[in-house]
Order: sequence, then structure tokens, then C-alpha cells
Amino acid sequence: MISSIGTWMEGLGVQWLMAEQTGSTVMLAWLAAAQLGPMLLLGIFGGLATDRLDRRRLLLTTQIAMMLIAAGLTAASALDRATPAVLLALGLLSGITMAFNAPAWQVMTPRLVPRAELHRAIALQGLQFNLARVVGPALAGLLLAQTSATVLFALNTLSFVAVILAIRSTEPAPPPPGPVPAARAQILEALRFMFGDPGPRTLFFMLVLLSALAAPLQRMLPLFVSEVFRAGETSYGLLLGLFGAGAVLGGLTLGRWPTWYPRHHLIPLSLTLTGACMTLFCTTRSLPLASVWIFVAGLAWIWAFSNMITALQLRVSDVMRGRALSVANMAMFGAMPLGSLLAAVLGSRLAAWSGATEPAAAAVQLGVGTGALLLTALGLLLLIWRTPEIDAEGPANPPPTRSLWHGVTAKAHRPLTPS
Repeated sequence: MISSIGTWMEGLGVQWLMAEQTGSTVMLAWLAAAQLGPMLLLGIFGGLATDRLDRRRLLLTTQIAMMLIAAGLTAASALDRATPAVLLALGLLSGITMAFNAPAWQVMTPRLVPRAELHRAIALQGLQFNLARVVGPALAGLLLAQTSATVLFALNTLSFVAVILAIRSTEPAPPPPGPVPAARAQILEALRFMFGDPGPRTLFFMLVLLSALAAPLQRMLPLFVSEVFRAGETSYGLLLGLFGAGAVLGGLTLGRWPTWYPRHHLIPLSLTLTGACMTLFCTTRSLPLASVWIFVAGLAWIWAFSNMITALQLRVSDVMRGRALSVANMAMFGAMPLGSLLAAVLGSRLAAWSGATEPAAAAVQLGVGTGALLLTALGLLLLIWRTPEIDAEGPANPPPTRSLWHGVTAKAHRPLTPS
């Protein structure tokens, strides 16, 4: 959690510097592409390394590398050299490291936690991450207003010490004994699992939707604050923190859902709610009202994300876990910059076409809002045409009833009340 707080503080500082220096949605989108794009190209190789190497040693290596990159960012900022080009270059290095760090980190949870507790452990992991999302941006907003981005970057560099010590406390995790299959065969095996089965395939598609259409809101948030709400750094930290606070509440309430309510209903319902709240956020110029919508969007987002990752973790075997999760990471992290770029370009064109008097504000509202509206519509369709294989292998018998009412209520799964 200490390291996550540092990561959120650095992220706020980098995005604010880029927005302040360029005032461009396109440059913020390119920053997202630099930071997250390598996952799309290298993610499967990161998963392959996770399944073939000692996972603990790999994770320590990537964390040390990320600490050195953070130190480089601190030095660049202190020397007044944190230009857009430098921010993009360091973001690219961080993205390359993340392609190997993410799958190694994800496979640690099933290694430390019994299978029966896995869904709670993933929810708890999401909870600490989103608690950090509350504390990090709020603290960063205050520090940024009083000091400079250099302080944020220095604190993030120091925060890596905590996570490195935590990883060192775990046992070594060598790959399974026996002959190692060819890399090509292992990659094909993971791709067959992900795309040959309706359950994992639908989860992959929904991860792409959530990442591509929801990520632009957080990525473009600095421009919402400066151009739409006419506010400053503190309000940016507040809104980012409220999204995290909603996600924290979402993590705490995950266990409150009835045990009979299946994930192939809950996930598309959560996607729909996320898209609807984001759409409402994009239509208002009132900061208090926007605060409400971004809070609820964070709550629905964690419902969707945690349940997708849990469903995938429960369906995959440990020998293939790193590769399968790396394919999921390619969906998540690869789609984020693509979605941000699309939102930026689409928003700029729609603002120019509409002849808006405030083109910068209109561009960010129209670009992010169009994606949010699309997420809402696709979530409703997935709620009607559900995929029971998300929860278990093999098709449902009888097939699910194709209606929105049955999708929301999960009526077919409700236990019969004894007479």
C-alpha cells in the first residue's frame, strides 16, 4: 500500500506536468500510450517469463528497475528537465518494465492464499490499491500546491523500499520441475485457453471494453479540472481520490452481494453502471455533482474489475497462470492508451464540428462522454446476452433467458423459498 500511494502520487505529478506544459488531450493520450502501450506488445513475453523463471526473483528485479526509473524522473524534475519528451521516454521505460512486473505480481496472490479465499484476497488487494488511490492523489494535490512535482517523484522513489522488503519476505517460487516446453507451444497454449473457451474469451472482451472506454476519464481528468470546472491541483486530487474512495466502498461491498448472484450477471451490470455514471459526469459542469458521479463510477468499476480478474484466476491452472494473465494484461493495459487516443481525437473533431465556444472543454467532454455512452450500451447488451461459461466450464443447461429483467435480477439463479 505504501508503494501504491507513491505510484499514485507520481502519476498525478506526471499527468499534471504534461497537462500544464501542453494543455493537450492528444499529448496526455500519448503519455498513456508510452506508459501502457508496451503491455500490448510485450505482455505475452512477460507472462512467458513468469511461467519459466523464479517468480519472486523476477518480481524483485522489476521492482528495483522501476525504482531506478522513478529516481531518474526525480532527477529530471529537480534539474528542470522534465519536458514532455523526457516524460514520454521515462513513461516508455516504465511501461516496458511493467510488462514483466504485472504478471509476476498477479501470480503471487494464488501462491500465498488458499483457493477458497482467492476472491476475498483479490478484493483485498483491490482495496489496498484503491485506498492508495484516495490517499495518494489527495496528498499529492496538497504537496503539489505547496511544493513541486519533484517532491512527489522523490517520495515515490523511496516508497519502493517497502514493497521490495515485502517481496523478500516471501518464499522463492521456482517454475514447476521437469522439461520446459518450447516458448511457441506455451504461448499457443495460453491463447487457446483465452480464445477457445467462451468464458475466458468474453472476459477478455469485457476487459478491453472497461479499459478502453473507462480509462480516458482518469487520463483526461486534469483537463476536466482545468478546462471544464476551472479549478486547480487540489480539486484534481480530490476527484481522483473520490474515484478511489468509491472503489474502496465497492471492494468492501463485494462480499455483500448474494452468493447465488453469479458473476456472468454481476460483471455486465457493473459495466453498465460504470458507463452510465461516467456519462453523467461528462454532461455536468458542476464540480459537486461531478464528485458524486465519479464516486459512484469508482464503486461500479471495482465491482466489474475485481470480478473479472477473480473469474479468470479461478478458471486457469497455475502452470499457465502467468501467460493467461499476461493476455488479460494485454487487454487491460493495451486498450487503455488506445482508448485515450481515440477519445482525444474524436473529442477534438466533435468539438470542431460543433463550433463550441470553449473547444478544449468541449473536446474532453465529448471525447470521454462518447466512450462512456458506448460502454453503457454494450454493458446492457452483455447483460441481455450473457455468458454462463464465465462461472463454470461448459454451456448452461437450460440456456439463459435473453432479457434485461432476467439479467438484472438473476431470477433463474435465485434459491427457491421453502413453502
